[in-house]
Amino acid sequence: MASRPGGDERRLSVPPPRPGLSYSAPPPIPATPSLPRTVRTARTFWVLSFLAGLAVLAGSFVARDSNLQRLRAVVEDMAARNGMASAGTAADVVFWGSLGALLLVTLLEAAALAAVLARRAWGRWALLPLLASHLPVLLLASVFLVPGGAAGSYVVMLWVAGLALGFGGLVLLFLPPTGAWLRQGRS
Repeated sequence: MASRPGGDERRLSVPPPRPGLSYSAPPPIPATPSLPRTVRTARTFWVLSFLAGLAVLAGSFVARDSNLQRLRAVVEDMAARNGMASAGTAADVVFWGSLGALLLVTLLEAAALAAVLARRAWGRWALLPLLASHLPVLLLASVFLVPGGAAGSYVVMLWVAGLALGFGGLVLLFLPPTGAWLRQGRS
């Protein structure tokens, strides 16, 4: 069969078919709500509490020679009464153990606070026993880390300020605006 001359040229070209609808478009960027004032204030209180505790740890580390001399004298006196042999090692263990215990409690509190700020409600409940355990750790460490005189009063003031700030921050984390913010993050 022969085609007519010029027949194909007259035919108009058909546009290609349109693509179908796509349901794979990326979602819009979700809006991040701002922190309520209670959460911002609680975060500030906790950070100041951490700074107060870390200042005591840094001061104790810097003054470790005088603290260790004082502890060795105390341990030697106890060793003479109880018949212990290595007072120097016991003083080192007590000093570094006290610093380590305080640092551990502070790091655990910081981790729980980070969980709260990530909108995990369990974090504020974890802060309750951590703050409660902070007090006995401080009392135990005060026997070994608080020097005599004015320097000792500064250490105690920093510890009391740190505990008060931590307690204030914990109270703020249990107020209704914080609870609403935490529930909002779950949905």
